[in-house]
Order: sequence, then C-alpha cells, then structure tokens
Amino acid sequence: MDTQQVSAPPRAPSAGVVHINIRLTDGYTIVSNRLSQHRGLSLLAIGLGTHIQSLPDGWRVGIKALAAIFPESEARIAAALRELEQHGFLRRTRERVGGGKLATRTESYNHPEAAARGRMRMAAAVPVPEAVHAPEILPAVAAEPVTAAEPVRVPAPKPVRVPEPEPEPEPVRVSVPDLVPAPVPGPRLVPTPAAPRKPRLPLPAPQQPTEALYAAAADLLAGLPRAAPLFLLSEEDARGLVPGVAAWLERGARPDAVRAAITDDPPVPLRHPAKLLRHRLAALLPPPLPAAVPVVPLQNCDDCDRAFRSSVPGCCRECRDARAYADGPCLISA
Repeated sequence: MDTQQVSAPPRAPSAGVVHINIRLTDGYTIVSNRLSQHRGLSLLAIGLGTHIQSLPDGWRVGIKALAAIFPESEARIAAALRELEQHGFLRRTRERVGGGKLATRTESYNHPEAAARGRMRMAAAVPVPEAVHAPEILPAVAAEPVTAAEPVRVPAPKPVRVPEPEPEPEPVRVSVPDLVPAPVPGPRLVPTPAAPRKPRLPLPAPQQPTEALYAAAADLLAGLPRAAPLFLLSEEDARGLVPGVAAWLERGARPDAVRAAITDDPPVPLRHPAKLLRHRLAALLPPPLPAAVPVVPLQNCDDCDRAFRSSVPGCCRECRDARAYADGPCLISA
C-alpha cells in the first residue's frame, strides 16, 4: 500500500511550447538534434542542413539550385553552406569527370563526429610501403688459406611488398531529373496601416422617391432572413438601407434579382451584414433605364376625318396642302 497509484494524465506546461505530435507513416526524415539544436549554427544553416538531409541521393544542392527554390539570396545560401562545412555536416570536393570537366561532389553527414572517426580509421588501415634495403657490403678481410671452403652464403634480399595503386573510383552518375524550380509566390499586396484608403461610396437614393417605392424596399429588407438567414438586420440598419434598395427598384431591378445580388456568396465568417449590404448596394448599382421616346398622339383630320399623328388637333398634311393651293392666286387666265 506504500506505492501511490497515479491515474490522472500529466498536466500540460503552463508556458513554452506544447507538442501535438501525430505518428507519421510516410513523407518524413529523421534529423539528429546535433543539427536541429546546434548552438554554433545560424537558423538559416540549420534549416538548409535539414533540407539537404531530406533530399534523395543525387539531388542537386548547388547554390543556384537552392536559390531557385528558396527566397534567400545566393550570398546567404553560400554562407550557410560554409557554416555546415565548418561544423562537419557537409563536405564538398572537386572531382574530374569525363571531357576534362570538374564536378562538385557533396556529402551530407548526420553525425559529423562519427564520420570523422571513421575516416581516421580508414586512413590508419592503409598499408605503408616498407623501405627498400640495399644488400649489406661486408668489409674486406685478409684471405686465409682455406681448405675445401664452403661457399659463402649471402642472404638474399627480402621481397618488398609495393602496394599497387588502387584505381580512383569514378564518380557515380545518377540520372536524376533536373530540379524544376518551384514557382516563387508573389508578394502579398497588403496595404500598410498608414496607406490612404479609398473613400466609401455613398448609399444611392431614388431620383423620384415615392411612398410605394420605399415600402417595397422595406419589405425586401425585412424578408432577407427567409432566403439568407445570415442577413438578419436590426430595425435601425434596415431603415438606413431602404433608400439604396429603392434606387435599385427605381432602375427596373426585380426584387429577386436585388436579393440575389446583395446576399450571394457572403464572406465566412460574416461579421457585419449591414456593412456588406451597404457596400454592395453602392458598388453594384445597375445603370438607370434609358429615357422613353415620347409618343405622339393620334388626331382626326378636320377635313377628311383621317387619323394622323400630331401634338395638336387640326388638318393632316394633304389637307393643309390642298387648302394652301386653293387660297393661292389662279395661274390660268380666261
């Protein structure tokens, strides 16, 4: 009974970062904390090193190829690559390829210390060629009479192992499709707080206001929540928007067309319905109807009783010509 049973889950810290991690099954790279939490590297170098370690073998990581992807300049990317080289996370060597050309071979290390120790062990394991010793020359000794002397045995020189030079490994050429630079997003055109704002359009009003026109506009605004529940207006807001709706109705717009134009496709979330309606009533106002051609009324001729168009009663053109001819002087002499 001396062991305390803890059933409550651990409480999240009151300050600092809280990790919400989801188990990954694809599209991830294991990066050592030696790189992600390195105190001697800049944040740009840490991010660039993480990006390089996430790329497959054979991918181009030159300065121009990286500058085509990221917004940093070539000078900043070159400085970050030098930082990674200084701390052992990157190694770049120049190798000669076919055609007398030089190519840069880039090696990325996730554990620089272990990689350095491995290179030292490989260097120590290379056999060193032994020195070639010349055969010893014995000093001259006075010859003594020797009977049936045995032949002098001169030790033969030991064979010297001369290591054959190993052929240089040819650079591996991996056929990797050329890196297609991703489209760089353009700058967001966000006005600064001090930028001058466009004046707000005034709310339109009818040219010939009538009581029936205002009543139809008020009914349309009151019925908006039935078709668009988000546009529930207060009485004061509806009263202020009545002239704008009346101007639309005066210009021949049907009530259903007005309702669709001012309520379709609202922003999410909709915070100020009345302000949105006021803006759309002013910005989307249709043009006025063309002026009607005046209609000349029909009149009956006083002489022939035929119909003709004229603004005043009288005679038609033929009867007026006949009267003018009869009232004129006679041109035929007796």
